[in-house]
Amino acid sequence: MKQLFFGLLVLIAGNGYAQAWTKQYDYVDDCICGLAKVSKDNKFGYVNQKGDLIVPLIYDEAMSFSEGRAAVRKDNKWGYLDSTGKVVVEPMYDDAGSFHDSLAYVKKNGKCGFINTSYKLAIPLEFEMARGFSEGYAPVANSKGQWGYVNKEGHLVINYRYNFADMFTDGKARVMKDGNMIMIDKKGNEVKE
Repeated sequence: MKQLFFGLLVLIAGNGYAQAWTKQYDYVDDCICGLAKVSKDNKFGYVNQKGDLIVPLIYDEAMSFSEGRAAVRKDNKWGYLDSTGKVVVEPMYDDAGSFHDSLAYVKKNGKCGFINTSYKLAIPLEFEMARGFSEGYAPVANSKGQWGYVNKEGHLVINYRYNFADMFTDGKARVMKDGNMIMIDKKGNEVKE
């Protein structure tokens, strides 16, 4: 019993000491891809698991890593970092999202599209609004504010007919149609929650 108690004390003391560096930041996110997003005085950067600052606190906004990349905003433009903290896309987009299904939505000159993991435009900038991919589909909106879904090739697979559309989870997505929230399947059929 004495050894167990001592072991717990060492574990607690060790964890408290290892995390002491977190106190120097206003916010510390979970460590994903070897880096954690941190902020201080409304500026964002990234640290490694030891708390060493890898990406300086120079960004006005930053996202957590997803698929080895993170979107960051500086001077009102968004770009991307890789999991080593290196800038792989200089800030150039008006808006940007996290990578899901190997694609991320970006917005430039008022239009949304999607880039791939090589940072090339995979689906043209032709939508008014967009959200990230999930289960092979992404919600997109046309110029009338109607939402539908595209597949990874950019083909409209569920027509524009919703006031709102969410990402798919377990084969279902929440949408708003005629002021009512409903669930649909990947064919656009209404299903029970």
